[in-house]
Amino acid sequence: MKKLFANYNFDFDKNEKKLLINFCKQALKQVSGDSKFFAEEKAFNSIIEKLNAGNETVKFTKDEKIRLTHQLKQNSDYMKKEMKKSWFLKKWLYKSLFKQYDSLLERHFKD
Repeated sequence: MKKLFANYNFDFDKNEKKLLINFCKQALKQVSGDSKFFAEEKAFNSIIEKLNAGNETVKFTKDEKIRLTHQLKQNSDYMKKEMKKSWFLKKWLYKSLFKQYDSLLERHFKD
């Protein structure tokens, strides 16, 4: 059965906030300037503002949570695929970031 009400309040620690801010900035670089991605640009700008506000609890809208979760999952899947076909050095570099994204997804954005 589907939940009627979802909680969009998140308690991120300092490192998770930094990781999310950098991730959102990276996503903004990729979509900025293209009118097709106006909604993504607006959502990621809003997420960055909320994370930079310094509040202990961050409250996202449903749209922001969905877009962030989707992008994190896509990025995590891409890194997993790249790690499988890469050599030692590249795998070693991706592994740390992949673990951070994966733990963030499991801890906060698990459906």
